[in-house]
Amino acid sequence: MRKTVSFLVVLILFLSCKEEAVEKPDRLIEKGKMVNIMYDLAILEGIKYQNPTSLVTYYINPSKYIYKKYKIDSLQFAQSNVYYASNYEDYKDVFDEIIKRIDDQKEVMDSLVKMENKRKMKLDSIKSKREVLKRGDTLLPLKKRRENLKLTKKILQKG
Repeated sequence: MRKTVSFLVVLILFLSCKEEAVEKPDRLIEKGKMVNIMYDLAILEGIKYQNPTSLVTYYINPSKYIYKKYKIDSLQFAQSNVYYASNYEDYKDVFDEIIKRIDDQKEVMDSLVKMENKRKMKLDSIKSKREVLKRGDTLLPLKKRRENLKLTKKILQKG
């Protein structure tokens, strides 16, 4: 991920110093599709650095995967990337959109993790109450144990 971002920054700096504009390639990838491609590349690079064995386990080569998914070739991608990088404002818009998408997905994932943690805590609480009831804890009156057992069954049926 860092290498990709560093490369793109160097490429932007290199192209921004250039006086003449880069010519529009014949097979330019449209801007929306380019955003999708670069977003997917960012996600795959993140996966690669977080869990390197995951891509190897499933025999996924990020570049080949992207080329096949979007039906493009490496030359087309490189030329389109250089073209968009030559215009700082357009390229900034592309990266802003990618960052926004990643932030949105992060919020979704954080909320899913919180929900899962709450569910696990609820199940752990129910399991511990069950164990107490199974042991026949003498500290709880029989009527209270029956109520707790009924409540546990209701929760499990809903959950």
